[in-house]
Amino acid sequence: MTLEGDICTLKPTLDEVQSAINKAASHVLKSTKNVQNWNQKDQPEDQREPFYDWIAKDKEIVKVILLLTGSIQGTKNNVKKFLGEFDKFNWLWKRKIDEDLKNFNKNDPQLEDFEEKLIQYTANENEVADIASIHQIGALSLKTENTKVGLKKWIEQWKEAYSKHLHKRAKTMLEHLTDDIKQIKLKIEKPAKDIDSLGNVMHALEEIRQKESEIEIQFRPVVDMYSLLDTYLPEVMEKEEMDPSTILDKDWGLLVQ
Repeated sequence: MTLEGDICTLKPTLDEVQSAINKAASHVLKSTKNVQNWNQKDQPEDQREPFYDWIAKDKEIVKVILLLTGSIQGTKNNVKKFLGEFDKFNWLWKRKIDEDLKNFNKNDPQLEDFEEKLIQYTANENEVADIASIHQIGALSLKTENTKVGLKKWIEQWKEAYSKHLHKRAKTMLEHLTDDIKQIKLKIEKPAKDIDSLGNVMHALEEIRQKESEIEIQFRPVVDMYSLLDTYLPEVMEKEEMDPSTILDKDWGLLVQ
C-alpha cells in the first residue's frame, strides 16, 4: 500500500496480481504438454497422450484452476473495506491548512485552543503508528508502512503549521516585552549629569515599580506558549528562545533589584 498525495493505492494492483496468477497457472498447465502420461511405454512416440490431456479432462482439477484464476476477485470487497478504514484521515488533504488557520483565528484562540489542536495531531500520529505494518487478507499480505509514512507527513504539516503560528504570536509578544524592558533599562543607565537627568532616572525607577507586576503577568503567557512549543515541536524555536524566562531573570530581574 502506498499513499501518493491524497490517493491510497495498492502496488501491485489487484488486477496485476490476478494477471500474474493467471499467467502462472497457464504456464504450469502448458508445461504438462511435454510430460507424457504413465503406462504408455508400448505406444509409439507420436501416439502417446500428454499429461495435459488427462488434466484437462479432470473436472476437479478444472474446478481448482477456475477458482485459482478468479481467486483475487473474491478478496476485492475485503480489500476495499480495509482501504475504507483510512477514510477517517482524508481530512488531512481535503481541508486546506491556510483556510483552517484563518477560521481558527476568527475566534480569538487562546493557549488552550492551540494545545487542543497539538494534542489532536499527536493523537493522530499515535493512531497511525498503531496501524499494523502487515494486514493479511486471504493470500494477500498488505504492507502499510509506505501509507503510514505518507499519513505521518500530512499530520506533520498540520502540526507544524499550528506550531509556527503559535510561535509567531509568542515571539511577537516576547519582542514587545523585551523592547519595553530595554527602553526602561536605557533610561536608568543614562548618566545623571544634572538635576534634570537625575529626575529622569528617578522617574524610570518609579516606572519600574509600577510595571513590575504588569511585566511579570504579561510574561507568564509567553512562557506558557514556549513551554507548549517545547513539548510538541521544539524545532520551530531558535536556540535563544528555548527558555524565555531567562530573559526576564536577566534583564527585568536586574532592574527590579
